[in-house]
Amino acid sequence: MCVCVYQQMSVCTSSKPFVIAVVGVLIIMFAFYFGNLCNGTSALAYNKQRHSSGSLSYKSSLPTQHRLPGPCTCPDGSTILKDHIPQDQYEDLMQRRAKEFQQYKARTNSILSKLLFALPNSPLQYPIQGVIVRPLTATAIPGLGLHAEEGNSYKVLLTVSNGVLTTETPTAEATVQGSGETKLTIESSTLSVLNDLLAKVSYTSTIYHINTGDLVTFQFENYEAVFPITIQQPHVPVLYDMGTDISSQVTIVTKTFLRYKQLRVLLDSIRKFYSNIKVIIADDSLEPESITGENIQHYIMPPAQGWFAGRNLAVSQVTTKYFLWVDDDFLFSEKTKIEKLVEVMEAVPELDMVGGSVQGNKFHFSILYEEGDENEGGCLYRKSGGKFHSLPSYPQCHLASGVVNFFLARTDAMQRVRFDPKLQRVAHSEFFMDGLGSLMVASCGDVTIDHQPKTEENRNPTYNKFRNPGRNDAEFRLQLHFFKNYLKCIRYG
Repeated sequence: MCVCVYQQMSVCTSSKPFVIAVVGVLIIMFAFYFGNLCNGTSALAYNKQRHSSGSLSYKSSLPTQHRLPGPCTCPDGSTILKDHIPQDQYEDLMQRRAKEFQQYKARTNSILSKLLFALPNSPLQYPIQGVIVRPLTATAIPGLGLHAEEGNSYKVLLTVSNGVLTTETPTAEATVQGSGETKLTIESSTLSVLNDLLAKVSYTSTIYHINTGDLVTFQFENYEAVFPITIQQPHVPVLYDMGTDISSQVTIVTKTFLRYKQLRVLLDSIRKFYSNIKVIIADDSLEPESITGENIQHYIMPPAQGWFAGRNLAVSQVTTKYFLWVDDDFLFSEKTKIEKLVEVMEAVPELDMVGGSVQGNKFHFSILYEEGDENEGGCLYRKSGGKFHSLPSYPQCHLASGVVNFFLARTDAMQRVRFDPKLQRVAHSEFFMDGLGSLMVASCGDVTIDHQPKTEENRNPTYNKFRNPGRNDAEFRLQLHFFKNYLKCIRYG
């Protein structure tokens, strides 16, 4: 008889913490080893004992759900965001914030995130991944089977929650109960007949949802397995014709405000190297000037709408697969090779954005984020210079969370994340915070663009008044992160 080592064990205490730690680790290792040995031995012996004992149980005693995350730890130097909420607004804001967060979870959480465990030596065969069905459409569940020793009768039960189960009409050697219902029972005196019916079991969801799931419980005697089914509406592909040259692949996009001298210098430099490429300009200047030229689209906005509002407008008009973002005071040079950035994006189609460098400054960064608990929210640290590993075949490129304000982006990916128009002045990092987990970003420092020199002639007191954020803008950003991004604290490093 196997004795499982999950009971109390006495351990001699030691005055040395190191010895205590080592003994603790050994206890855990032995408990894990003998626990698995016991489960395995008992399961192997099950087929010999199943007719003589009805007390054996192999339902999992392990947890089947993730524990709720605890509070996150704010990095040293973090700003505690709740301290920037006016006290007379705090309670009402917290209630609205909590409500919005619950709705966010309802849209993004899924039963498919439930933690499941497979028991050792189970006679049940079932799919563990990849069962995807269209909503309201009958689909066969592949891979169902029972592998048991010879017996007088075999009976299995399948149970679902968000759909119904069916199988073929049984022969005289089998019975089926619950076909077209949430619980399907199949019983037969012949194992091959039972497996034939299991191979023809179909699942049909009874609710319409474009992206959800169900859990199937599969039982035989005292064995129980649970596996997921994904209910998903297929996506219609949206493809871009790359054409034959860079002008059919990339659109250059910029936003301008009171800097027409710099804008015209930028346009001249673009035309020096890319004579036919389309340029889209979003302009929220106080007194707009006319910008004309072949393959130039100039969109006039209401005055002083802000940087992100202009980005949204410009990107919304892009028809090419990619767009290149540049500031209106940048300057193209021989090293501004858009083709190199396109090459990387085409070679690594999982990427959504590739950043270059501005006069050698790559300004890539990583974002470290902990979700935290439901009451306080998450902790976020934007680490300047942070990056991950290099791209295969492109050692000059590294994955990152965010890049400099000169990048090539996949048009449809950017439109999904969107630039928040509430952020009018300083807002570069905030876009990458919103896109964390949605955008694959890389930085390639070998493609660079120049910056126009700052001269007295280019200075504009009115522009500087709008450009430089005041205290109210800084406070607004912190309050926005507290509510919109459900953050407890933030640190810029």
